[in-house]
Amino acid sequence: MKSEDIIPSEVADQPIITNKELNIWEALIPIIVLIILLSYNIFIYGDSSLDGSNQFILLVGAAVAAIVGFRNKVNYNQMIEEVSQNLKSTSEPILILLMVGALAGTWLISGIIPGMIYYGLKLLSPTIFLAASLIICSLISLATGSSWSTSATVGIALIGIGNSLGISPGMTAGAILSGAYFGDKISPLSDTTNLAPAMAGAQLFDHIKYMLITTTPSILIAFVFFIIMGMNLPHSGQADIHDKLDAISQVFNISPWLFLVPAIVIFLIIKKTKPLIALLTGAILGGVAALIAQPDIVIKVAGGTILTGETAYKGVMNALTTNIAIETSNVEINDLFTASGMKGMLNTIWLIICAMVFGGVMDAIGALSRISEAILKLFKSVFGLFASTVMSCIFMNTTASDQYLAIVIPGKMYKKAFEAKGLHPVNLSRTLEDSGTVTSVLVPWNTCGAYNSGVLGVATGDYFAYAIFNWISPIVSLTVAGLGYKIKKLGEKI
Repeated sequence: MKSEDIIPSEVADQPIITNKELNIWEALIPIIVLIILLSYNIFIYGDSSLDGSNQFILLVGAAVAAIVGFRNKVNYNQMIEEVSQNLKSTSEPILILLMVGALAGTWLISGIIPGMIYYGLKLLSPTIFLAASLIICSLISLATGSSWSTSATVGIALIGIGNSLGISPGMTAGAILSGAYFGDKISPLSDTTNLAPAMAGAQLFDHIKYMLITTTPSILIAFVFFIIMGMNLPHSGQADIHDKLDAISQVFNISPWLFLVPAIVIFLIIKKTKPLIALLTGAILGGVAALIAQPDIVIKVAGGTILTGETAYKGVMNALTTNIAIETSNVEINDLFTASGMKGMLNTIWLIICAMVFGGVMDAIGALSRISEAILKLFKSVFGLFASTVMSCIFMNTTASDQYLAIVIPGKMYKKAFEAKGLHPVNLSRTLEDSGTVTSVLVPWNTCGAYNSGVLGVATGDYFAYAIFNWISPIVSLTVAGLGYKIKKLGEKI
């Protein structure tokens, strides 16, 4: 995401809520209940737990937190106000999710996504596909400052290409997200790249330069991992490539001109256009491209026989809003040419709303600050300070369900502690990004995890192990801190 787009200044300015009546064990009760219930729910429902049951469990967790709050002199209105503030901060991401669903639908019927898959199959072999996906997403995200936009555009196409090559969607999604969050993390256009130094009191470009100490080895580890994985993948997808190419070209009019639409969207994002506007523009242009390049498909999606004003409107509107499927002669790739429009994003939106309710109540009763304070007290050394920051950021991503809060709350709480140790603010800002920004996508009910899982159509549990950059970053950060390597002191030049 981008600095001036979704960066919620109201979240950054929001005071941390404390409650002296609440003890650490009471603060942990809702977390313990939530973990137990979610574990049991996932055991019962498996991958389908995100269809609704997990959402309800989050509300149960919020209810338990509310009971704890009532027992500690927090009234109902305080909780509702904090929940409303949380929901307000997710209003734009929710609208973006709807636009991503719409865009995926029109980019399917226009031939944009099939075209990306077609040319991708011709250019990318299974051996280099994962590493190439990492590089492509890194460059797009670095240029746009937006991991979300990267997933919603090139990410969707790469998932389709990977499926055609016989590569696990979890592996492909891991490569996509590793690259997307690498670019998002170090791009000066990114919201979190601006938010972290603002919370720590560091300068933006000092922060970016200092982040390279941990970010460079993390992305190199991920790159080497995907190179090795690609060399050991079975090449089952390569033998059938010509059949797949023929099947695509028989149904869609494939042309490089179709890529003008995603090029325009990426250009708008680079030019600092609001993501919501850029994605809406892309969805509409996709519909126009469909009418020009794929009229037969528009007619079919509309359920008509000839192209009229009514069938044109209905075909594009169906793609924007609801489930569509386009069949080819190759049954192996037919699943690639389905889309759910805005309707397909509703489960993800439902998950985000319920997660924000839980996080809002936890914040309102003072549980988040109480647990963070307890973590801070566990460590007295310099390394312990880094470790407690990492733990707090991951904890916030898991409980507050929002990467902004995972940066803002620890950033505010640990700023004075870093100063007291004589540490330069870039130490804190880098640690916030190494743990708060990148791990958000690994939590299914976090806004980032829910969004990317919904957009890519891959469960977080399926891509977790392969999102190498995302989970290796906090490990590298702690390793560097433990070695005492280039730990800047106050007054030292970056």
